[in-house]
Amino acid sequence: MNDFSHINKKNNPKMVNVSDKAVTKRTATAKASMFLGTEIISHFSNDELITKKGPVFQTAIIAGIQAVKKTSELIPMCHPLLINGVDIDIEIIDSEHIEVFCKVTIEGKTGVEMEALTGANIACLTIYDMCKAISQKMVIKEVKLVEKTGGKSDIKN
Repeated sequence: MNDFSHINKKNNPKMVNVSDKAVTKRTATAKASMFLGTEIISHFSNDELITKKGPVFQTAIIAGIQAVKKTSELIPMCHPLLINGVDIDIEIIDSEHIEVFCKVTIEGKTGVEMEALTGANIACLTIYDMCKAISQKMVIKEVKLVEKTGGKSDIKN
């Protein structure tokens, strides 16, 4: 017996059939930690950095929201979902680090963990892209699921 839901009896990939699942409210929150360094963070004023490419955090938030909506196009076994809401928050933690939180909400038959993780990742990659002219020493350090509600089980990490 195979424990992976995305593998059929012949060990071929498949998309899980969710037609018999109940529609429930589901949320997922992912967190990404990122090292920017003092060289970049010292350029911020009022929790934002305006570059020639535009406002860094505002642009990253928009990119993260777009990524959430495109997750099923990027990850083969993810179902296309009608997203009810996306909230991305970026916080400067200290003189070198930031954290990006991405919360996704739907009413559906499958969870939104992958969407939240994708949104947090793309927000960080956007920050990297917009700040690389200042320094390329940035590091996306950790991306993890911090909370999931709805479906079979709730998770809080």
